[in-house]
Parts: sequence; C-alpha cells; structure tokens
Amino acid sequence: MEKEGIKKIVFLTGTRADFGKIKSILSILQTAKEFETHIFVTGMHLNPKYGETVHEIEKCGLPNIYKFVNHKDNSGPDIILSETIRGFSDFIKSLRPDLIFVHGDRVEALSGALVGAFNNTLVAHIEGGEISGSIDEHIRHAISKVSHLHFVANQEAKRRLLQMGEREETIFVTGSPDIDIMNSSNLPSWPEVKKHYNVPFNDFALFVFHPVTTELDNFLFHTNQVVEALLESGSNYVVIYPNNDPGTDAILNVYQKKLSRHPRFVIHPSLRFEYFLTILKHARFIIGNSSAGVREAPYYGVPTIDIGSRQNGRIKAGMVKSVKRCEYNKDDILALIKEIVGSPTRYQSTNHFGDAGSDKKFLDILLNKNVWQIKAQKQFLDIDF
Repeated sequence: MEKEGIKKIVFLTGTRADFGKIKSILSILQTAKEFETHIFVTGMHLNPKYGETVHEIEKCGLPNIYKFVNHKDNSGPDIILSETIRGFSDFIKSLRPDLIFVHGDRVEALSGALVGAFNNTLVAHIEGGEISGSIDEHIRHAISKVSHLHFVANQEAKRRLLQMGEREETIFVTGSPDIDIMNSSNLPSWPEVKKHYNVPFNDFALFVFHPVTTELDNFLFHTNQVVEALLESGSNYVVIYPNNDPGTDAILNVYQKKLSRHPRFVIHPSLRFEYFLTILKHARFIIGNSSAGVREAPYYGVPTIDIGSRQNGRIKAGMVKSVKRCEYNKDDILALIKEIVGSPTRYQSTNHFGDAGSDKKFLDILLNKNVWQIKAQKQFLDIDF
C-alpha cells in the first residue's frame, strides 16, 4: 500500500565508486519523512571476482535493497547496457518511483537514465557536465541529455550543461557528495584498516589502474610499462583491482604474473569506501589513472601520479599542484615516483569539486516543491550567440 504524499526515490548503483558517492545522500534522506528510498544494486557489486560489494551496502542498514545480476565475466558494455535496461525496467514498472538517481558515466547509469526517460519518470544525474579522456565522457554527456535534474560538482560543470542545452533551473551546484564522507570524523582508524586488509607496511603508495577502452590495442604494453616502473621503484604498494571494463583481464594477468607473490605489493579486489579513504589519507602518493587521483587525493593533499589519457580534462593543467601527469613510459613514471618520495610533503587541500555539506544541499533541493514540478518532457534550450 502506497503512502500518500511520500516520494519514492530509487538509487541505481553498479560499482563500489558510485555507491561511495551516493551513500551520504541515502543516509540523510532516511531522516526525512517525505521520502522513501530504494536501492537497485547491480554490476560489480554482485561479482565475486570484485568481492561482492553488495554485502558492504547491506551492512549500512539501508532499507529496500534490490539485487539484479546484469553480466557474466565475458559480457561487453553493450550487453551489460541491454541487460540492465531489461532488469531495471521491470523493477520501476513494479515500483513506480517518482525519481531515479544515477551517478557518473558507467553503462549502468546510462541504462537507468534511459529507462526513466522511456517511462516518463524523472531522472536525476549526479556529477554530469565533467570531461575526461575516454569513452566515459561520451556516456556521461548522453546520461545528462536524458536526465531531468542535474546535481553537479562545480560551476564549470554547470556551464557545460548549459552549453548542451540544459535549462538553468534544472542544474544545482552541490559539490561532490563523497566529500561528506571524506570529511567525516568517523572514518576507521589506520590500525583498524591495516588489520582488516592485512597491510604489512606503514610507508606505501596506492595503485589503481583501469583499462582505457579506446586504447586497447596498446594497453598490454602500457600496463607492463607501469608495473615495471612500480617494481623498480622500491616502494611498497596497496593495489586495487580495476573496474570490470574490456581490458581488465589483461591487467589482472599482469598482476598475477608479476605482483601477486611480491612482498612489496598487497592486492585487493575492492575496498570498502571508508576504508579506502583511510588508506588514501595515509598513502605516500596515489598512482595510476583513477578519478580518485584527481578528485579525492587533492582534497587530502596527497600527491598523485596520473598516467595516460583517462582523466584528461578533469582538472585544468597546473590548477592542482599535487597532481603530476605523465604518459605510459617507465622512465618518466620512475622519475615522478623518485621526485615524490624524495620530498615527502603534503599539499594544501584543494576543493575543486566542492565542500562538505552536499548531502544537506541535496535534501533541501528535494524538499523544494518546485523541483517536483519539472516535467519529464524535455526541450533543448537554444543559446543566443
């Protein structure tokens, strides 16, 4: 039986990263009697290879969790897209939500936005309007175009959405919602995290390296260049598996052959988001091509070595001093590692993607009755030049 006047809101999550982004929003919505939240869990969360992180969601004590397996190990992004559309479509036809929340640039988020658009259901997109150096950017912009509300990290993202013909009254600058968790005083302690994930060293770097789906022809060579640099650097590393994109198996095969038995490397399929943040805060630096290197790491002042094109455009050149960039060249990577290790300092915190308190901004926006008057029928807004 439906509760009169209560808005049903569905959050779709497919990866450990996007759940970290929406967790604080989900939590604060539990305090408001006006909303009933549901979580559609799919993607990497249900894959044993990546630690079945759905269990971490269940431990949060959030209500109304629905699980849907959308892929097999060899499924390509197009198959994952179609399977997620099928499963999510059945789900929302049964639930009949008032709003669907999706995050970022994954195919699961695109599936959720398309299902919402085809079923005349409002879709809210978190962190649209950003740019990067792979197919992820295309997916992100496509999601924005079929979404109705936009919760963006900064004014630059808002400007890009305006360029794309989105209406200003539908765009809200809230900052990146994961900063609420990053800024929390309740993160697990370093001794607790060390014990939980069997990290045997205090002096270490964090390594997260994802495939770039538009560069797969050379990606095995790129991976070996990066791994050889780490091996020669003499530093200790906590390694996290890449996302389940095409090319991931090639990366994992290199890890298995070269890193799995090495005493200076600890490898984990996934880390709980709060534990990841504690590890990041205590790392000498982060290296690879994860967005965490250009978003979360600068907030903590942790140095970043960003390799290749995957994060191109996320931050303007020279804007964030803690981020050092290079290509897939072993000698160049080694030189940056030596530079950072030789001057073990923390940088001033950079908040290019917002400040803490975005969860309260989300709540205030959703409590505004005008938001719920936005129509599912969209029109492109022309800009006068």
